[in-house]
Amino acid sequence: MDFTLSDKMQTILGMINEFVDKELIPLEPEFVKTEFRDMEPVLEEKRRMVKQMELWGPNHPRDLGGMGLTMLEHGLVSEALGRCPLGHYVFGCQAPDAGNIEILHIHATPEQKEKYLKPLVKGEIRSCFSMTEVDLPGSNPVMMDTTAVKDGSDYIINGHKWYTTAADGSKFAIVMAITNPDAPPYLRASMIIVPTDNPGFNLVRNIPVMGHSGSSYASHGEILYQNCRVPQSNILGKEGMGFVMAQERLGPGRIHHCMRWLGICKRSFDLMCRRANERLVAPNGKTLATRQIVQEWVADSAAEIQAARLMTLYAAWRIDTVGPKDARDDVSMIKYVVANTMQRVVDRALQVHGGLGMTDDTVLAYFFRHERAARIYDGADEVHKTSLAKRVLQRYEK
Repeated sequence: MDFTLSDKMQTILGMINEFVDKELIPLEPEFVKTEFRDMEPVLEEKRRMVKQMELWGPNHPRDLGGMGLTMLEHGLVSEALGRCPLGHYVFGCQAPDAGNIEILHIHATPEQKEKYLKPLVKGEIRSCFSMTEVDLPGSNPVMMDTTAVKDGSDYIINGHKWYTTAADGSKFAIVMAITNPDAPPYLRASMIIVPTDNPGFNLVRNIPVMGHSGSSYASHGEILYQNCRVPQSNILGKEGMGFVMAQERLGPGRIHHCMRWLGICKRSFDLMCRRANERLVAPNGKTLATRQIVQEWVADSAAEIQAARLMTLYAAWRIDTVGPKDARDDVSMIKYVVANTMQRVVDRALQVHGGLGMTDDTVLAYFFRHERAARIYDGADEVHKTSLAKRVLQRYEK
């Protein structure tokens, strides 16, 4: 196991960090208080700059126009981009498009790739992923009420979804629906491509999250599928393989999330340390940095970030070397460890900033309200802990 970076990778990370610092972080004050679609012209210009630098799509295969980085390499890029909420979008590796691209690359037909995958990789269109249902646990994709019933050469889809990220502004959705209700639980669902302008695809609303509903890039849509008719040729892969494909998508996606969260940790830590050294707390010129409790927060944060980072790099290395299935314990561990590390670091940074931390004058309040969901999506902490514990205990039982 060797995490030594090649000269080329060090250069790439240096270019990305410089771009984030100079081109994206200055846009944050506008981003946190402006409708996303109002910022799109500015962000499209930044995307053109990224493409000119040949840094577009770090996790996409080279044959699709991406950088073709390994999981470990992309993890390091994701960490660098995670320091700014705009990073992943501007570099073309934002969720849910990144995961949809992985699924389409592996399972789409040539016709589907031409129509959906190619423009998605180029950043010409956006997509959404429609799996979580309102009245059923999103952490268990086996439990699903949405159905896709065959009618002639079509499927007719009916169901109620929410947290369909980026539905507002997307050209198509990848929908999880039951196609084989009598099959074993893990073979009942399929993934189907549904154009968002299709009759029966109804965006009910962008769900308000912590008081903010967002738009386009940052939104979470509630969707009603009402007799939504699509050709059976829109199915991805084989019928009944939806659960398997979801696991293929979610495993690597958790690495992407964790490294992005570590970028948030790094940014929050930097802000905390700078604020501690600048903020006067006494007439004699002493700052917050002289207070023992703040020193303890800094020390704990530094150690926790380093531990979480090494765990995540190890998990990424494991996926690269043994595959997602054999690395699933490592992925389960980092999912809840890194999410909780991020929560603590952001909270400490906000506390050090005092009243300033509660405002949108820094990015901390944005991190605080938007990243609390990290302990819920892609499997709640409790689900990952229980699953991991069961697998570990079974090995001892044997």
